[in-house]
Amino acid sequence: MHRVWVFPIVLFAALCFSSYGASSATPDFSTSVRPFLKKNCLACHNDQAKVGGLSLSGYQTTADMVANRDLWDRVSERIKNGEMPPKGMPQPTPADAAAITGWIDGVFDQIDKSTPPDPGRLTAHRLNRFEYNNAVHDLLDVDFKPAADFPNDDSGYGFDNIGDVLSISPVLMEKYLAAAEKIAKRAIPTGALPTPTRDKVGNHHVPKYGPEPVGEYIRYKVANEADYTIRAVISGKREPLLITLFVDNVHVKDAIFDDSDNERSRFIEFPMHLTAGEHRLAARLRRTILVSELPKPPDLRFINQRPGKQKTAEPPPPTPRVDYFEMQGPYHPLPAPPTEAQKRIHVCADKTVACAETMLRPVAYRAWRRPVKDAEVRKLAKFITLAEESGDTFDQGIRLALEAILVSPDFLFRIERDPRPHDPSFTHPVTDFELASRLSFFLWSSIPDEILLHAAAEHTLHQPAVLKAQTARMLKDERSSRFVNSFAGQWLELRNLDSIRPDPDKFPQFEDLRDDMRTETRMFFEAVMREDRSTLDFLDGKYSFLNQNLAEFYGVPGIKGNEFRRVELDGAQRSGVLTQASVLTVSSYPTRTSPVIRGKWVLENLLNAPPPPPPPNVPALVDGEVGTKVSLREQLEKHRANPVCASCHSKMDPLGFGLENYDGIGQWRTMDGKFPIDSSGKLPSGKSFTTPAQMKEILRSNPDAFAQCMGEKMLTYALGRGLERYDRPAVKKIVARLAANDYRFNELVSGIIESLPFQMRRGEGETHVTETIAQAHHP
Repeated sequence: MHRVWVFPIVLFAALCFSSYGASSATPDFSTSVRPFLKKNCLACHNDQAKVGGLSLSGYQTTADMVANRDLWDRVSERIKNGEMPPKGMPQPTPADAAAITGWIDGVFDQIDKSTPPDPGRLTAHRLNRFEYNNAVHDLLDVDFKPAADFPNDDSGYGFDNIGDVLSISPVLMEKYLAAAEKIAKRAIPTGALPTPTRDKVGNHHVPKYGPEPVGEYIRYKVANEADYTIRAVISGKREPLLITLFVDNVHVKDAIFDDSDNERSRFIEFPMHLTAGEHRLAARLRRTILVSELPKPPDLRFINQRPGKQKTAEPPPPTPRVDYFEMQGPYHPLPAPPTEAQKRIHVCADKTVACAETMLRPVAYRAWRRPVKDAEVRKLAKFITLAEESGDTFDQGIRLALEAILVSPDFLFRIERDPRPHDPSFTHPVTDFELASRLSFFLWSSIPDEILLHAAAEHTLHQPAVLKAQTARMLKDERSSRFVNSFAGQWLELRNLDSIRPDPDKFPQFEDLRDDMRTETRMFFEAVMREDRSTLDFLDGKYSFLNQNLAEFYGVPGIKGNEFRRVELDGAQRSGVLTQASVLTVSSYPTRTSPVIRGKWVLENLLNAPPPPPPPNVPALVDGEVGTKVSLREQLEKHRANPVCASCHSKMDPLGFGLENYDGIGQWRTMDGKFPIDSSGKLPSGKSFTTPAQMKEILRSNPDAFAQCMGEKMLTYALGRGLERYDRPAVKKIVARLAANDYRFNELVSGIIESLPFQMRRGEGETHVTETIAQAHHP
């Protein structure tokens, strides 16, 4: 955490605000804030009581307050939100509360205006797995995912593209070397026909098709026209199944899958002849006979139980599904047409060093995202000479040079250079090429394209009109769907859907809905982005994207078929992301809802006001009693009886109870067991609601709170670093611009791209404190 401006701020405040005490007509800390504290806060937050571990007794002057700005920012925020003083204690008048928070905020705003702007700096940023795969694809049109077996990326501040946590290990370096070799072989295959191999296709699951074979699919690129065997690997409950294979949206084959007699057989194979090029694969599973007609299996839930030991039931196996495909082949291959990478690289026909340099320069230029020096090109071309001296071919030498490009730090890292790296007072714009990389990795999670690099080479990318045009172009490009998958997938926690395992006894329909839940939210986010709609639609946009499966789950009539389509909603039960099944599922327990988790989700992801960690040794609720002996609301009332716990739960629980009409996977309900649902709540601000729709109206009534949350989240993602105190002025400008333009999505993106921290950087190290202190004492 950088604190480069702390000392100048404290000194500035001590000098500039000392004049407040000289005039009785001008309020200062001692005449305005201190009396407010004495009347409303010090009874609990004093040196003896220290409720919540906080004492405000020692703060006497403006300089004292400024020296602990983070604390006083929180104090101001909690007074604004009506959280402090807590309910049951005497409350200040709204006018008094507004006057105090306005004065505190005004002091800090004045300091921000008088403090030299600090854009911060980015560390050398290693490409994460998602960025690596995209970069390889965009560079060489290689469609397999070479980073699939890389170690998982760490996350920070809610995202996995944070430079400070993207370390590199010896194991990862070995993976880079192996991946570069595989990529080079695929990009520039030898003249020999390939031998059969087995490739795993699909990360987590295979999209399922309904009666109309449209929608999602898995892409697989075939290099050689040949015979292949498509193996569908199946998991879940063992029972006879009918599996239907779709290739390129065409129903091509059916097969009966029955593994009841073979404990090891969990796949079925389809021999196919495939032409060269990209193909789309999907599958559908159906029971061959009704479940009621199947013989009942023996009850294995109580096996291996010792006499007298309490018997516990094991959950039934999950619904069958196709986890992934394996492609085996090619068999009897035909010669492959030139790959796209070969077309891009072989720009000249001569097999000379000069030709090799001509081939390699543009590849390195795009891979390294900067101009390439002649000496660097000559070093790459030496691989051709080395290969030929070893008896290999010219193309094998090109492959070696390509491997060198891919394992270079200039490809694996986003490196930005400072003219004066050890001078933190020297701020400067990033270069046009560095700005091009910031843009492309923000919106595409990949390297810049030729158009972006051309603007960088022309030194026009910093021009506002050019930057605005490039931003609009990139948002319309198909590659911006990666922004949806990466940013929205982490902001809304959609990625967690892959690991969620709701209780199949209580929620048997979940496995058939998992993919549809994800698709709905992804398409909703993409619609807001591509149509440049208001970001407030995320709170209560009265439309969504449904297919028949999800519409029936929601109780929306008139939707037939597997295809997702836009559906207008009345907002009574569904509107915005907060009432979409994906969000409601990831914020629940496997067996039941959790108002605490859902309230915490709203605070963290929509209001950017995460509660502190819970105290240790908090007892868990007795799940078996919820809905039978006592309602969940009654249990939680007892759970938060502790006043220390109540301060946080008063923020979380009302928001969570406002979503109690939705069960653990998001289906609407009016009863929880034998108890009627009570979705009413009262927020610390004093505003009350009785339905989810009314709660969302309250959230929307304070649009700037959500706008600031989304602005901070997206700026964090765009920069690849956590935000610091010195970023607050930039966030304020982004939010103000967003509010002035009807909260349009493109204005949020443009505000971030045009912001100081996105376009500039500074050197590393401690600030020039001595010089600033001297100037403060001798203004």
